[in-house]
Amino acid sequence: MQTPAMDTHERVDGSRNGRPGLRGAAMSAVAVAVPDNRVPNAPIAERLGVDDRWIVKRTGIVERPIAEDGLTVAELSARAAAETLEKAHVDPADIDLVLVATMTPDLITPNVAPMVVNHLDLGTVAACDVGAACTGWLHGVNLACSAVETGRARNVLVIGADFMSRVTDHYDRSTAALWADGVGSVLISACKGPSRIGPVMLGTDTAGARLIHATHEEGVIRMRGQETFGAAVSHLSQGALKAIGAAGLELEDIDVFAFHQANARIIRTVGERLELPTERVICCVDRYGNSSAATLPIALGHADGEGLLQPGAKVLLSTFGPGFTWGAAVVEWGLPTAG
Repeated sequence: MQTPAMDTHERVDGSRNGRPGLRGAAMSAVAVAVPDNRVPNAPIAERLGVDDRWIVKRTGIVERPIAEDGLTVAELSARAAAETLEKAHVDPADIDLVLVATMTPDLITPNVAPMVVNHLDLGTVAACDVGAACTGWLHGVNLACSAVETGRARNVLVIGADFMSRVTDHYDRSTAALWADGVGSVLISACKGPSRIGPVMLGTDTAGARLIHATHEEGVIRMRGQETFGAAVSHLSQGALKAIGAAGLELEDIDVFAFHQANARIIRTVGERLELPTERVICCVDRYGNSSAATLPIALGHADGEGLLQPGAKVLLSTFGPGFTWGAAVVEWGLPTAG
């Protein structure tokens, strides 16, 4: 990884937890890229022997983007990353690290991230994939913050990218209507003063390891929906409270709640459990479906499109996935204002 030179004044007390010698990290731009091909419920319902309303009632999904033949995860990731840099007004030459969270790479090797570097012509920039399924992107955010706060990177692209149609059993009623394809990308950059991201709370609950799984032999996702539903609601709720508490805030201080877009029923149940104002809770699963590692940055992109990511807005991110793994963090959106 390239290590940019820094002035002494840039390495001052940058972390939110006040450790000396660190600088801050901020999330300053987000972009979303999804395939042009959008699949409505009707053909899926017909294949499963149900109707559209059955799918909507159980998932909240009306349509989902599915990758066309020939489109790659790396190509779509590069589109999102390029738009992120354009929004942030950052030259691609100033990127020090590219992280791609995915469980559906184009190849066994190389990783998707080096291919993104190639698409964007970023030269010899360090790049690697992060594997933690639905929580992978937030793990990537945590890694990016660590690199930025310690001065090992100035600008890091963190991309969540999955083509879940590649690992779907299209005749499995428990999963066939859920999965979708998409990419979300953010830029994490150095800033003066305290970090505006985190602390990032991450955890594992191995009791549910087999409730969502895929084997090498089958190559498709299997999920026990009822048990997973309860675990998801519990971990998304508790993770949110832990992250908000760690940031020294209260629920009332949060402007936007962005939960893993697994399905609308889970998001609604979490909102009810935490007694959240519905207008502050992002739910865009109806048009994007569940694209695993991409859902959180896609939810951020949706919030941005709705005008909710104003500078200084406090955004709660909470996610959950196979393992079980879970994670949550509060982001104070944007770079700090001068003065």
